[in-house]
Amino acid sequence: MQPIVLIHGGAGTIAEELHEAALAGVSAAAEIGRRALQSGADAVTAAVAAVRSMEDEPAFNAGRGACMNADGDIEVDAGIMRSWDRRSGAVGGVRELRDPILLARLVMEQTPHCLLVGQGAEALARRHQLGHFGRAEVETTKARERWLVARSGQGARDNRADTVGAIALDHRGHLCAAGSTGGVLLKIPGRVGDTPIVGAGFYADPDLGACCCTGVGEAILTHMLAYRALTLAAAAPEAASARLRALCAEISAAHAGAAIGLILLRPDGQRVLVHQSDHMSWAVADGEQPVIAGLRRE
Repeated sequence: MQPIVLIHGGAGTIAEELHEAALAGVSAAAEIGRRALQSGADAVTAAVAAVRSMEDEPAFNAGRGACMNADGDIEVDAGIMRSWDRRSGAVGGVRELRDPILLARLVMEQTPHCLLVGQGAEALARRHQLGHFGRAEVETTKARERWLVARSGQGARDNRADTVGAIALDHRGHLCAAGSTGGVLLKIPGRVGDTPIVGAGFYADPDLGACCCTGVGEAILTHMLAYRALTLAAAAPEAASARLRALCAEISAAHAGAAIGLILLRPDGQRVLVHQSDHMSWAVADGEQPVIAGLRRE
């Protein structure tokens, strides 16, 4: 099986001054995931490594650089799922955590649960001495400035490119989907979007493939986009891109032009990158081929 790593850095509107950083960030994540696979790591390890690199990149809304809620606090979410046994793990509403994807993986691998939130998730991390907590770990000048502007009513807060995601296909044919986000700027404290929700923000299945979604979480949740996209692609692989572009457009139109996007990888290596938004940064590392990246559809 030819290993593949597929990355997204969020669907929405990416400020022009962040275009270069977004492209560099998704390209680096794809290369990091590929190197993990080349070293013999499985799809989970590769996907987590790719997401971790983007959590550390302040150009994205995840980990370091995550946006602030209405109170000026930072609450992050993350989710992960592996295909071979459909096991998943996720966390939501965790305060000031730079690397939530590591905590989501811990939930998947070390607990009988699928989703932990808030203080319970934080307590688990601290028991396992996992994660980088604290305001200094996550806050950036860019995020604070955007919060101040949005709170004053002088700038838009919707449809900003958010969330990061990765899908890895390893030599064994196993797939993993993983995503991380700071959520929505000025969100009500405690709000959780689609990113940590199985079937909506992410899904992985041995027969269907793997999918990660991005955009306005409430719209994605309403339509259970990740699972729905995988079933549509499986029903007509030759028309998968066209069908999923239409699906994203349909959901966007039903939700006042909400940004909607996804990356999808089927078990045979077929990939789909679609979005209904101004931009969606993405990158692909396919076997030994050079990494390719873009801000719009491939």
